[in-house]
Amino acid sequence: MSTEQEPTTPQDELSQALPPEQPEGDDHAAALDELQDRWRRALADLDNLRKRHAKEMNAVRNEERARTAAAWLPVVDNLDLALTHAGADPSAVVEGVKAVRDQAVDVLRRLGHPRYEETGVPFDPAVHEVVGTVDDPDTEPNTVVQVVRPGYGEGSRQLRPAAVMVSKRQE
Repeated sequence: MSTEQEPTTPQDELSQALPPEQPEGDDHAAALDELQDRWRRALADLDNLRKRHAKEMNAVRNEERARTAAAWLPVVDNLDLALTHAGADPSAVVEGVKAVRDQAVDVLRRLGHPRYEETGVPFDPAVHEVVGTVDDPDTEPNTVVQVVRPGYGEGSRQLRPAAVMVSKRQE
């Protein structure tokens, strides 16, 4: 004989709660009370689980926001530095702003949203948004010839499509 108990299922518990013979009035009421008690406890457990999940999701969301904000802090610091040198040599300021822009693009890339601004590629409505067409006999129809605004992201993580000019069909 084994001392281990076999795992029980809800059906086993129900069959134990209700004896096989027809319960008398008090037995029936007691069994019903026990089942209602179990049902209420299950609802309370579900409610507690729901609250715990919402609390955990809020904590994860706050951690991710803090991580993202921390990634942008060096960009903000460098913009502040550029503003303090605004009266300096204009070409140096322009070079500094370009470096800060490159730093911001790198932050987006590290967050999973790389920049794309390719020309000469076939138009793809999943990653491009046409803002105009041009008549260019040297390119195939529906080819990106100019990027007006770069796109960021890839696949299902796309922040925005690239705004492009495409070549139209020659007639």
